[in-house]
Amino acid sequence: MSTTILIADDHAVVREGIRGLLRLDPRFVIVGEAADGETATDIAREHAPDVVLLDLMMPGIGGVAATRAIKAASPRTHIMILTSSNDDELAFAAIEAGAQSFLLKSMRGENLLQAIHYASIGESTMHPSIARRILSAVQQRNQPAADPFGELTERELDVLRRLAEGGSNAKIAAHLGITEKTVKAHLGNVMSKLQLSDRTAAVAFAWREGLMARRAS
Repeated sequence: MSTTILIADDHAVVREGIRGLLRLDPRFVIVGEAADGETATDIAREHAPDVVLLDLMMPGIGGVAATRAIKAASPRTHIMILTSSNDDELAFAAIEAGAQSFLLKSMRGENLLQAIHYASIGESTMHPSIARRILSAVQQRNQPAADPFGELTERELDVLRRLAEGGSNAKIAAHLGITEKTVKAHLGNVMSKLQLSDRTAAVAFAWREGLMARRAS
């Protein structure tokens, strides 16, 4: 029985390498390729692939938001994150968004093929280092803690929430009825207060710390 697969990575050479590897196993059928999150979501909606090999660091809505969108479009699809990023927050956010497997691109080809086979029968695979960090993060989250967003204003929360949903500065500004300059200022305040380095870290933090599960005001 064939396993249908979608490859989503913004680097053509990576997609080519994965494509060549998958062709070594006749059980795997590639139904599409995507260079950004939006295209990956569209293809998943059309083909409902058994497995999506998804990079986290892609243009557009990014890997975390794409994971959530793909799971909404095709709930039965097994999303396998295949990335070179060691960002703990991003990994945790992707898993909370619905990713079922998380692997590093440095893994051996035969191990990737085996992991895809496991995914096709509903079993998850986690890179050991990622699994350890996620376990540690879960244990820390079980400890009573102050509201991680307590220092943010309601407007800053609105801006962060829209950013985490995949909004550009222009889209956030249009939705909230403010200027792009104001959006940038709010994001600067958010990252300063939360001690985050960039937009990607802000998105990951919002998902990981539960902001997206809160009811928007």
